[in-house]
Amino acid sequence: MTALTLSTAGAATLRADAVVVGVAKGAKGPVVAPGAEAVDKAFDGKLATVLQTLGASGAEGEVTKLPAPAGLKAPVVLAVGLGTEPGDEEAYGTESLRRAAGSAARALAGSKKAAFALPIEAAEDAQAIGEGALLGAYAFTAYQEDAPGAKKPLAEVTLLGGKPRDKAFKAAAERAAAVAEEINRARDLINTPPNDLTPEAFAAVATAAAKEHGLKVQVLDEKALVKGGFGGILGVGQGSQNPPRLVKISYTHARNAKHLALVGKGITYDSGGISLKPAGHNETMKCDMSGAAAVFAAVVAAARLGLEVNVTGWLALAENMPSGSATRPGDVLRMYSGKTVEVLNTDAEGRLVLADALTRASEEKPDAIVDVATLTGAMVLALGNRTFGIMANDDAFRTSIHEIAGEVGEASWPMPLPSDLRKGMDSPTADIANMGERMGGGLVAGLFLKEFVGEGITWAHLDIAGPAFHEGAPYGYTPKGGTGSAVRTLVRLAERTAAGELGL
Repeated sequence: MTALTLSTAGAATLRADAVVVGVAKGAKGPVVAPGAEAVDKAFDGKLATVLQTLGASGAEGEVTKLPAPAGLKAPVVLAVGLGTEPGDEEAYGTESLRRAAGSAARALAGSKKAAFALPIEAAEDAQAIGEGALLGAYAFTAYQEDAPGAKKPLAEVTLLGGKPRDKAFKAAAERAAAVAEEINRARDLINTPPNDLTPEAFAAVATAAAKEHGLKVQVLDEKALVKGGFGGILGVGQGSQNPPRLVKISYTHARNAKHLALVGKGITYDSGGISLKPAGHNETMKCDMSGAAAVFAAVVAAARLGLEVNVTGWLALAENMPSGSATRPGDVLRMYSGKTVEVLNTDAEGRLVLADALTRASEEKPDAIVDVATLTGAMVLALGNRTFGIMANDDAFRTSIHEIAGEVGEASWPMPLPSDLRKGMDSPTADIANMGERMGGGLVAGLFLKEFVGEGITWAHLDIAGPAFHEGAPYGYTPKGGTGSAVRTLVRLAERTAAGELGL
């Protein structure tokens, strides 16, 4: 785990393996960003010229390493691009700082300590840099510790100009560490092979974390699910030898009556069931529990931050496998709500487990429910691989979540719930079918979930199918594999709820 510290030491005097400076893309070439004055002085004021000679432009995410001159304690200077230089009255954006810090931390894998001399004008900047560095330093090495050439993540990040005695800066650093560590915990879960992360194993991880952080946890095993009538979760999981679980993990703050319920889709492996996925679509389906991982991480982060809000996480865990006992297309399931669902496609399973969890969460009458799921390929087609969709039964709440996501640096987009698409899920056999019109499939899935939200409860659905798992090369603070998408949005939502800013 990468450590994060604040320091008032100068960039020239702190002993570290490398000192990180920011470089912007100016009109006539790279421009050294604030925070790097001491380093630039060591280069006789010619750092920008040296970088330009080496081909650096200051473009976002660009990394240039060069030997440190005399006068610096660190042997290496790493210049990271911040993108376009801001105007006279404009500071560097927190997201550009977050991404730059992530790029730098990735480039310094194998180092013990790095000093980050990036632009810091306020505590929010320190928080963004800390988050980016800790997220960028992430590596999933549990199964390849002896791999040739493998490098350990950067061990320590020191933020220069971070004012360790200032309460705001200290709180910003603590928040950055808590949120980033929980995102990385979610990433570990997403990246864990499905033969090791079964529903039972995921429930055990949640139970251990609850004990560590003073949370309440309840795990419903297959017998309890049968007794409770959770037909959706049972129907999805009945084809697997690894039985399903429903986990409730709760953080309670005595001084606040506001209650936020988070519901996560936790399909620990999705083969598609009897409606088997085609070749080429199975290899990354260990990530189909990313929603549950995000919910779990957000609840733990809320507890670590001591937020004045009650947050309950519901992890709907199952493995969707084909077998002689699996649910068949055409079967009818009786859900926890009492509604019956005709299963037309067993690969539309996420909405089934979420439906049961949404109904159960609604029974506690929370002020709002937000579910998170890698739900539909249709959302990826609509929004691409880096943006999640937001649907809701309340336009103002949907707008608030969209704004919150932007505030913390997560790309999202508000999506509608057109009532005309509901008719496509009419079934001649059951109350509703789990499939409707093919076009607008992501919206159809949202309409299905809406049917299982309690009357009068504000609800939103985040479809993170695109950004939850990154198959390309790492960039910024985003690694290859599980990303921890939506955790930052959920944590900020909890903070805003605690502050009474959402009108819930």
